[in-house]
Parts: sequence; structure tokens; C-alpha cells
Amino acid sequence: MESNMKSTPSQSKVSSSFKNTHRAALILARGGSKGIPLKNIKILAGVPLIGWVVRAALNSELLDSVWVSTDHDEIERVANLWGAQVIRRSPEVSRDSSSSLETIQEFLRLRPEVDIVCHIQATSPCLHPYHINEALKMITDKGYDYVFSVVRRHQFRWSEVNKGKNGKNTIPLNINLAKRPRRQDWAGELFENGSFYFYKREILENGLQQCGRIAYYEMLPEHSVDIDVDIDWPVAEERVLRFGYFGQNKPAHFRLLLCSVSGCLTDGQMYTSASGEELVSTNTRDLTAIGMLQREKTEVILMSSSDDPVSRTLAEKLSQQAGCTLRYMVEHKQAEVECLLKDRGLQWEDVAYFGTDTQDLDCLLKAGLSGVPPDAPVAAMIAAKYTCHSPSGRGALREFAQHILLLKKKVTSEMYEDCIDRKNF
Repeated sequence: MESNMKSTPSQSKVSSSFKNTHRAALILARGGSKGIPLKNIKILAGVPLIGWVVRAALNSELLDSVWVSTDHDEIERVANLWGAQVIRRSPEVSRDSSSSLETIQEFLRLRPEVDIVCHIQATSPCLHPYHINEALKMITDKGYDYVFSVVRRHQFRWSEVNKGKNGKNTIPLNINLAKRPRRQDWAGELFENGSFYFYKREILENGLQQCGRIAYYEMLPEHSVDIDVDIDWPVAEERVLRFGYFGQNKPAHFRLLLCSVSGCLTDGQMYTSASGEELVSTNTRDLTAIGMLQREKTEVILMSSSDDPVSRTLAEKLSQQAGCTLRYMVEHKQAEVECLLKDRGLQWEDVAYFGTDTQDLDCLLKAGLSGVPPDAPVAAMIAAKYTCHSPSGRGALREFAQHILLLKKKVTSEMYEDCIDRKNF
């Protein structure tokens, strides 16, 4: 990564020439992914994959607009939910054979006000706003025309040589076998990590035929995540939980979880036995999750709204099974929560909230962490910071609880991140 240098007169002149430029982030998200269907909006660590990069771009103070180019209705809906503007690409640039360059050039024809395009890949969920800002300044402050992201790797490369029936032979490309270097004695090599490519408009308009001054922006290995096939997904999920960008608010040590009963702890269904007894369905994993949180000093309270179909008897039995407190038939949930916070000396940032109905919206917006089941209403999904894979009443609460515990672990481990031996990462 380039080191920060004091501005020279020539650099100051470059910076002033970009004072009134329009800098647009552009995320290409075609619906026809072959490796993972609709990969760009598949949930990764509770957030649609594209949401991670949209959030980072929106929180970059140097960008003027954030766009998603897509040909798919559902991707458009998710992009809008996360705050991006959407531009529908034409059929001519939506084919399997269409190149990124063709799509970006179409975007430029439709957006004549854009001077710098920050092409960000949707498959790079560990992108942070400071990556965008530092790379963009290499264009606006240092006069580069084209900046792309790389990662440094210490890997020895070989070239395959076929020799007929004798099988496959190989020759070294970047190694002298007689003098194999130690890792610490070798600078390694730079590889594109596919996170982003930033260009001046004129570079793109001429089809990258004349790129002018080119520079790389080096990202650390832990931020260089790419997803091409399903097998990458669990690895990316673990990496993003530790090194991803979670927004401007730093994750807190959540002291309290509030969970709606119907539609969260249960599946929202009411059943009637042959004798007329009312029944609800719960999952033992969800009840176990409450105990997990309590052991980590997170209080859990179940909340029932005034229109909850679950009877007091059933709700009280659920709270007894879970070993936690119940607030039944709450008329105004936000006011109820604020009373609870005052009694416990807590702030909204100390609260995790798991809800789904209209009465939960204000609490979902205010809580330090908020989650919803995958079948929640659109308004609740917009308000929440985490969307579960698992259905309500069938593991959703456990998934959200595990996410809370991972974030708590992330906070406690952040002090050690600067001690990572990146030479041996």
C-alpha cells in the first residue's frame, strides 16, 4: 500500500482539479451467475453479499453516488433496500459473453455527470470504506488514471510442460531451486484480488487502450476475499465475521436480547388439538440458544405484542422452558424497552433485538443489533441489520444468538488483530 506523503505543489494542483468531479461507485450484479445462482444476493453472515460492499461504499465520504447495475428484479430490490441507486442494464450487456467493460461503458453513456468510476466487485465482502478512500485519493491527489486492488502472495509458480506419452513435466517460473528463498527474505508477488478497479472516465471511454498512469493499491490478505463457488462460502463467512465492515457503529458487548414470541421463537402458527387445546411449535435449538446467551452474561427477555395470538398460558410456559423473563401483551414495545433500559442502566447500543411484526420496527431500527427471520415483512427486513437463513421457530433464534456471540468475540479479539503476523498469514 502506498505510504501517505506530504502534498507537493503538483499534487495540490491535481487535487484541486478534481474538486468538482463526480465520483461514482458502480457494482455490477448480473442475475445469471453460473457458479452460485443469484450469488450476489445470497445471505452471507446475515447480510446479502452485495450489501457488504454497498454499505462500505455508502460510508465512504469521498463518493458522490453508489450504483448497482443489474438485469434482475430481485437484485434491484435488495440493492434498493441497502441504499444503492439502481441502473437497469440493457439485454445487449446482460449476456454470458458480455464484458464488464461493455457494462461500465453503458453506465457512462447513461450517467454523463460521472467523472471517476469506482468499479467495486460484489464478491469482496471484506471491503472497508478506508480502502475506497485511500485508493480514490491516488487518482484525485496523486494524479493516477487507473488504480486497482492487489494482494501480496508468497507462492512459487511452475509452468506445466507436456511431453507426449511421458506425461506432464514442469519448469519453475519464479524460483531458483538451488536457492529457494526463505519467506522473510522474499518480497513475494502482487496478484489482482478482484476487489475494485478505479478509472478516470476517459480511460474507459477509449476502451482501456491508453491507460495512462497506473498504480496498485495493496490490501492485506485478511481483506482479500473472493467467492466463486459454494465451497468458498463457509470460509468467506468466517473471514467476514472477523474482518468485514459492519458499519459506522462499532459492535458492542450486547447485554440484553429482546425476542418476540410469535413469528420468532415460534413459527407464527397456531394449532388446535382434537380436544380443542391450543398448541404452538418451538425448536429445542432455539431454547438452547437462550441458555448460551445467558451463560455469556446476556439477559434474554421474551416479548409478546398486544395482538399476539399466543395465549398467556402458552407464552408463560415457553418462558419457563427457556428460563427467561416474559413481558406479555406489550402495547408499545419501544416505550417498554426504554423502561427496561432505564432500569438496567443500559443504552440502545447494548441491546440486540429479534422481531418481525410492525410493532417491532422502531426497536429494530434503534437496537445496536437487530435481526429478523427470512420470511419477515419487507419493512422489518429494511430496518434489521441481520437476516437469518433459518426459518422462524426452526432455528432462526439460535442462528441470531450465534451471530451475537461471534460479534462479542470479535470485540474482545480486536485488540489482538494488530499482532497478526502478516508475513506468515
